[in-house]
Amino acid sequence: MRWENQSSMSEFLLLGLPIQLEQQNMFFTLFLVMYLTTMLGNMLIILLIRVDPCLHTPMYFFLSHLAFTDFSLSSVTVPKMLMNMHSEDLFISYAGCITQMYFFIFFIDLDNFLLTTMAYDRYVAICHPLHYTTIMREGLCTLLVAVSWILSCASALSHTIPLAHLSFCDDNTIPHFFCDLAALLKLSCSDIFLNEMIIFTVGVAVITLPLICILISYGHIGTTILKVPSTKGICKALSTCGSHLTVVSLYYGTIIGLYLFPSSNNSNVNNIIASVMYIVVTPLLNPFIYSLRNRDMKGALQRLFNRVIVSS
Repeated sequence: MRWENQSSMSEFLLLGLPIQLEQQNMFFTLFLVMYLTTMLGNMLIILLIRVDPCLHTPMYFFLSHLAFTDFSLSSVTVPKMLMNMHSEDLFISYAGCITQMYFFIFFIDLDNFLLTTMAYDRYVAICHPLHYTTIMREGLCTLLVAVSWILSCASALSHTIPLAHLSFCDDNTIPHFFCDLAALLKLSCSDIFLNEMIIFTVGVAVITLPLICILISYGHIGTTILKVPSTKGICKALSTCGSHLTVVSLYYGTIIGLYLFPSSNNSNVNNIIASVMYIVVTPLLNPFIYSLRNRDMKGALQRLFNRVIVSS
């Protein structure tokens, strides 16, 4: 695909976050610390799951892929945002912008599908505990992750390829800190009907269908929990899916708040704040949610520290 022939625009101007100039250094330090913490936290989760045999289960297999997706999503946008905050060069090349948008959509969609897969795993663990090892066998887990990657790739391509055929004329200013699809479409001087239809069909399906599947899974989980006679059994069931439910609520709560309850005032500012939530904040909080609420993760971390101390 020859992107340079499809557009008269060679680069775009990213306006970045809507913050005052005198606050740039403070926010740069804040987001840098958040990004580094996100990288270290999610990489630690992947390391623990990799080296600790007690974590070689379907739930942690999916969690390792979610952790990889989280720090990849942040890495697609945050480094460029930090560079722009620390320099006067706010431009991004046309090819770089299209590439950034592709990987942003890819990892956002992959997050959706992995959260759905993890909800199904929790459904099987709580509603069919005796058949859990039979149902959630290694082949099925690998297949579910592979399908999530393939669907995410297809979704990202369905947005990126039509966008790469649009023409961009005079205005090259993107009022965002990354190459947002909606912002790019507003700059195009071509017919964007096809792009809007793809957003309405593919984009909405990628958000709503996984959410419906998650709600159905937790509906069955809730029904099963209510049938448990003992309080201890209920607490154990809740602890099994508590971390995942917290992440789902945080992730989809931001999206629902943005798209289902939009504000007519400062809509662009609200869009940027929501983007910061699911690009920066959610990937940052996920390692803490899964480690602080999970005995297995804390036990694996303790065993890793003991190994390091003994080897030292």
